[in-house]
Amino acid sequence: MSEKQTSLMTADGILPETQLLAAVEKGHILPSEPLLDGQIQPASLDLRLGQRAWRIQVSFLPGHTQTVMDKIEKFSMYELDLSEGAVLETGCVYIVELMESLALPQDISASANPKSSTGRLDVFTRLITDGAVEFESVSAGYNGPLYAEISPRTFSVMVRKGSRLSQLRLRRGQQILDDAGHADLQARHQLVRFDDETIVSIQDGIGLSVNLMPQPETGLVGWRARKHAGLIDVDKPASQPAARFWEAVTEADLQRGGLVLNPDEFYILASQEYVIVPASHAAEMRAYDTRVGEFRAHYAGFFDPGFGMSEIGAQPTRAVLEVRSHDVPFLIEQGQTVCRLVYEPMSAPPKQLYGAAGSGSNYQSQGLKLAKHFI
Repeated sequence: MSEKQTSLMTADGILPETQLLAAVEKGHILPSEPLLDGQIQPASLDLRLGQRAWRIQVSFLPGHTQTVMDKIEKFSMYELDLSEGAVLETGCVYIVELMESLALPQDISASANPKSSTGRLDVFTRLITDGAVEFESVSAGYNGPLYAEISPRTFSVMVRKGSRLSQLRLRRGQQILDDAGHADLQARHQLVRFDDETIVSIQDGIGLSVNLMPQPETGLVGWRARKHAGLIDVDKPASQPAARFWEAVTEADLQRGGLVLNPDEFYILASQEYVIVPASHAAEMRAYDTRVGEFRAHYAGFFDPGFGMSEIGAQPTRAVLEVRSHDVPFLIEQGQTVCRLVYEPMSAPPKQLYGAAGSGSNYQSQGLKLAKHFI
């Protein structure tokens, strides 16, 4: 092996698909059944639901001294078999054992996020491990099973063994860029840009703001989910009419240039900025920050290398914002910063970029795009 190849294998950063495959071969990722085509993305691994699920009384974290099964035994109401599929009902909390487990080396940690389609269905999904003190995070050297906490918020969903609701990233070291690093990357790659001369906000990441300007051809500003609209099968794309589950938010819904977010209603909006993730980096949208208002501005936060890149044929691509207000009505205004995008280097560039020909990517060149389940 050449010195350059050795360096790439040991470089800090997010592991690309070639190194994820190597992690499977080395037994660091342990699938209970062989991985499927398309399960490994440029910078992440799709996680599959296993056969066993439990309806639980409360959300929980196991803490340092307990396993997830210890807590399930205390708080489970009943067990479900997902072999033939089962309905996860709105407002309920479930724990599902995943088909992938981990035996990580001491220099590799991991983090998880819902897949884009999961977030756009308002299905709240978080990864849990034995001994965890926080969601979505896997400590370096972790050896054990993985579980998903799933709570549908607006639509009840049909899932089954093998359904993919979340994705996992492995990383060596912790290399999230600081403000100077983001500024340098922005200067080199124009990570975000506007239709006008608006100045990019860089503070603890790159600020993303909401776009409430109606689309010229349709007058569309966003989408508001209809409650009690019906059941969605997460494994059946293009299977439901959008109008049954969503109502359009138009200019008529704006008040003095802003949009009032009603408590506990779910909205799909778009960023004012166009976003690019270069091949050398991956990005994550940070979900909620109390400093920007009483709402959650994103559920599914991973952006893979290649997102929005014109070099591979992408049109200007906005970030889609999954927005839910908390407790009180909240006025969100045009150009208001709602979340931040943080970039982290890849340990090596992936061979296949997001949205490249043959990648099967659903949200490249997106605007105000609903989940892939709607037509």
